[in-house]
Amino acid sequence: MPNAETGSRPAHSRRGMKLWLGFLLVIAAGLLLAWWGTQSVRGRVVQVDTVQAGTGPTVQPTDGVVIEYEGRLENGTVFDSSAGRGPAMLLASQTIPGFAQALSRMSKGGRYKVWIPSRLAYGATPPQGGPVPPNANLEFDVRVLEVVPNAAALMQGAGAAGGQQPQQ
Repeated sequence: MPNAETGSRPAHSRRGMKLWLGFLLVIAAGLLLAWWGTQSVRGRVVQVDTVQAGTGPTVQPTDGVVIEYEGRLENGTVFDSSAGRGPAMLLASQTIPGFAQALSRMSKGGRYKVWIPSRLAYGATPPQGGPVPPNANLEFDVRVLEVVPNAAALMQGAGAAGGQQPQQ
């Protein structure tokens, strides 16, 4: 509303507008920083999104797991899958570092979406002749069918065929 003496808006109205403008700039800066932070963290850490929660304790490094999975490159190309071959049986500690980290957040019966940065996957030197290119980030869909506690010790104790330790 114009001031009758000066023909302009009152000073308190301009201050209010500047205050609102400053407030909006702070919110915009906060949103930008939050988005940037999410992007920079994603490049450094394993992300595990729970599609369906499992039950029981989470997988430990010495545990064995029976899983169904599909591994993809970021462009959607499937590079490995248990489909058609049956579930995979493996020791949590004998996987790429990022997959071992992801397994440590999973439980029996759960379904998960996993994102692994290159440095925790195969990095600059993936298996020669394999489908994963150097410095590729990996994505997995994983379903945990079974967790075998302390499977590493069970396998080590089994030794040679028939449970006999090999002769030295």
